[in-house]
Amino acid sequence: MKTATPQPEFTQSGIDLAQPRLGAEAQAASDEFFAPRQRLILPAEPEFKPGLYDDHGKWMDGWESRRKRGPGHDWCIVKLCAAGVIQGVDIDTRHFTGNYPPRASLEACVWSGEGIPDASAGWKTLVQQSPLAGDSHNWFGVADPRAWTHVRLNIFPDGGVARLRVYGRIAIDWSGHDRSERLDLAAMANGGRPVACNDQHYGGPGNLIAPGRGVNMGDGWETRRRREPGHDWAILELCHRGTIDEIHVDTAHFKGNYPDRCSIQAADAGGLSDAEIIAQAEYWPVLMSENKLQADSEHAFREGVSKIGPVTHVRLNILPDGGVSRLRLFGRIA
Repeated sequence: MKTATPQPEFTQSGIDLAQPRLGAEAQAASDEFFAPRQRLILPAEPEFKPGLYDDHGKWMDGWESRRKRGPGHDWCIVKLCAAGVIQGVDIDTRHFTGNYPPRASLEACVWSGEGIPDASAGWKTLVQQSPLAGDSHNWFGVADPRAWTHVRLNIFPDGGVARLRVYGRIAIDWSGHDRSERLDLAAMANGGRPVACNDQHYGGPGNLIAPGRGVNMGDGWETRRRREPGHDWAILELCHRGTIDEIHVDTAHFKGNYPDRCSIQAADAGGLSDAEIIAQAEYWPVLMSENKLQADSEHAFREGVSKIGPVTHVRLNILPDGGVSRLRLFGRIA
């Protein structure tokens, strides 16, 4: 597989707004003869299965239209998980070699009506028609500060795309929120996001704040086996500045590889860059001191949560290494 460009920063600073587990949906496509549109946003990495064919031809892990014999181009509309500001996209053509689209563009709209957005939706172009490379990640940055609910991937004239990732941040209007209401301040669905971690060999830190319990051991944050001194860590940004009073650490499915202990640091770090946050996090105040963990268990901590006031970011430390399925940080916005 070729890589078109080095992986950009927006793939780390934003979440994928086209995740089905958060409610995103591939709603419609102009044509999906060879491979259905739903595969375009599957969370798993695309795979190639040599020798596998179905009634329409070679089985491909993505969305693929038939060869166009007339004017026009193909398109697929994706409803995002929530209204969000898009920072960049990955039009991933992995495993599509002689059948990838030579060009693509991306449009977005805000649609509050029923059904699928139509021509009246006021589509705006976020990525101009641009060349694509086959069997590659094709990354495009977006510099538009507006929040969108839907995107439309246009491919010219036809072909197959393995995955579409739409990186950005969920946009929630907190102005009318009841500040006495307790909520999970870290939840991705509320606007929380992963900032960084020192290792994600088996699973990324975004899984920590995904909805529901983990479905298997791959649906969590897991580091490699540590063979040197120290411990592993992950930094998360809360959905809103707030005060945390209860912490849940879930090691579901992690049995021979759960961390022995964990602790949490936190800080009111609004306005700092991610780089500054990463550099300072090791020295943040302790929100929860070290606690012993058990295999495949939900742990609730209330009494040991320090009253350090409103915070915007947390650092989960796992000692020395291992896997955690979910982290819930309950409290109230400030």
